[in-house]
Amino acid sequence: MEVEGKTIDFDKDGFMIDPELWDEQVALAIAAEEGIDDMCEKHWAIVKFIRDYWREHDLAPPVRLLCKEAGVSVREVYKLFTSGPARGACRVAGLPKPDGCV
Repeated sequence: MEVEGKTIDFDKDGFMIDPELWDEQVALAIAAEEGIDDMCEKHWAIVKFIRDYWREHDLAPPVRLLCKEAGVSVREVYKLFTSGPARGACRVAGLPKPDGCV
């Protein structure tokens, strides 16, 4: 994927190989691939929490913690990211493939 002059490489499952290349423009491009036309405040709250948690712990956050900290329900996460928190939200957040993600 080419975003603002940057080439972004993905693994065979569609996750970013180098999460350090992530920025909001990359997030918007990945979101478009995920079928998200407009990133709302809740999308960004989820993505920001996932990124912050990943930087601190080097892994994706547990879904319940994500929901609590981002102020959304599990149902809302699945409405916002139809491919789910691990596949959809973590992809948009630019993380590598989370452990246990199918």
